Amino acid sequence: MITDYLNRTSQTDSLPENSPDKRKRRLRVLGAFLIICAASFLAVRAYKFAKLTAAAPLTTEQTALLAENLRASYASQYQLVKELPYNLAPRTLNLLAESAILIDVSNGCILYEKNADEIIPPASMTKLFSLFVVEEEVSRGRFSYDSIIPLPPESWACNAPPHSSLMFLGEGQRVTLEELLTGLSVCSGNDAAYALAYATCGSMPAFVDRMNQIAADLGLSHTYFEESSGYSENNLTTAREMAAFSRLYLKNHPDSLARYHSVPQFTYPKEHNLAPGDSLANQDFSQGFPRHITMPITQKNTNPLLGKLDGCDGLKTGYIDESGYNLSLTAERKGTRFLSVTMKGPGTSVSEGQAGRVHDGTELMEWAFSNFFDYQIPAEYKSIFVKSFFIKGMGLNLLPAWSDAVTIPFIKGESLDQCRGLVKITALLPRQSDLVKKISAGQLLGHLIISVGDSELCRIPLVSDRDSAFGL
Repeated sequence: MITDYLNRTSQTDSLPENSPDKRKRRLRVLGAFLIICAASFLAVRAYKFAKLTAAAPLTTEQTALLAENLRASYASQYQLVKELPYNLAPRTLNLLAESAILIDVSNGCILYEKNADEIIPPASMTKLFSLFVVEEEVSRGRFSYDSIIPLPPESWACNAPPHSSLMFLGEGQRVTLEELLTGLSVCSGNDAAYALAYATCGSMPAFVDRMNQIAADLGLSHTYFEESSGYSENNLTTAREMAAFSRLYLKNHPDSLARYHSVPQFTYPKEHNLAPGDSLANQDFSQGFPRHITMPITQKNTNPLLGKLDGCDGLKTGYIDESGYNLSLTAERKGTRFLSVTMKGPGTSVSEGQAGRVHDGTELMEWAFSNFFDYQIPAEYKSIFVKSFFIKGMGLNLLPAWSDAVTIPFIKGESLDQCRGLVKITALLPRQSDLVKKISAGQLLGHLIISVGDSELCRIPLVSDRDSAFGL
C-alpha cells in the first residue's frame, strides 16, 4: 500500500503545474491545513474560555466612558437627595421647626420631609460651605492643617458685628488652619470665617463667589450667599438643598466629623497663639473687645445633641432672627448614618431654641433608627463576570448601575439582626442569546432584586462595564 501511495504521489508530482489533479491535491492539502489550524484555534480558545474567571481590567478611558453613560442613563439615582425606591405609609412626626428633611446619608433617600422647599436664611449653617471650600483647598495641597494663617483686621473680634459668634481672634495672633476650622465649627466663629475667606481667596467677595459657584454646580437653585459666616439675612437656602450639600460634604470630607464637628469644646487663645509680647491674662470685655485678646476662653460646641443623642457626631447649628433656630444634624449607629436639617425652629431665647433643636433632632433620629437600616450590596454582586464566545475577549463584568446601600424598613416586631437575616439578593443574569449583539458600556443586561422575606423591595439594573462588539 505504501508503495502504491508513493507511486501515485510520484506520478502526481510529475504532472504539469496547472493540471486539474495537481490543483485538487493542493486544495486538499490546504483544506486539511486550515482545518487543523481552526481546530487548534478553537481548542486554545476553548481552553482559555474554560479557565477564564474575570474580564480584563478597564482602561482609564473605559472607566470614564462607563461613568458618563451611567450618569446619563440613571441621572435621578445620582442626585444628592432623591425619593425612596418604594412607597411608605404616611409619616406623622411631632416637629416644632417649620421646615425639615431627613435622609439616609449612604444613598440620599428621603425618609421624611416637612415644607422642605421653603427658602430660609441658613444662618451659621453657611459655615459648612466655608469648611468645604477650605477642605477642598487642603485636598489640592494648597494648604496644610498646620499652615499659619494671617489675620486681617476684618477677622479681629474687636471689628466683628454686635452679638457675633466668635472664637476671639486678635491682632498679631498666630493661629493654624486647623485651629481656625475648629473654631469655625465648634464655636461657630464669624471671625474665623473672615480669616479663612481672606486666606483662601484674598477677599470676602472672591470667597463667596466660590461658595455660590459650588451651589450652582450642584444645581442648588435656591441657595445663595453674600458672606461666609451666615450673619447676613440675605444668605438663602432650603432644608432640602442644605441636606443635599451636607451629604456631599460628608462624602468628600468624612474625617471632618472627628476632627471638628464632634469636638465637645474649644479653648482659645492659648499661649502659643498670643501676639509677640503678650501673655495670658484675664480681660474685661464689658466695654468691647480689645485689639489683643489674651484671655483663654472655653466654649462648648453649639450642637446641643452631642453627648445626648446616641451616635451624634455633627454637624452645624445656625441662628439669626430671620431664620430661627437651624440645625444640620447627623448620627451613625451600627453602620447606618442619617442626616436631618431643621429650619425656623422656635424659641425666644437660646435655651428655648436649643431645647427645640434637641426635641426635633431626637424625634427625627430615633424614628429613623427605629424604622430603617442600611443593607450593603455584598462584594460578589458588585462585579459579576459573564463569559460568552460571542463577546470579544470572551467576557465582561456586570455591575450594579449604582452601588449605594439600600435603605431597608424594619419588619414589625423583628430585631435588627433578624431583619438583616430576612434580606435576600437575587441576580437576574442575561442569556447567551442576549449577548449576540453589540453591547455598550452601561447597557442594561440584568437586575439585582432586593427582597425582604417574600416582598420585593427594589431592583437595581446590572449593566455592562464596557463596549463589546459581537464576534469571535
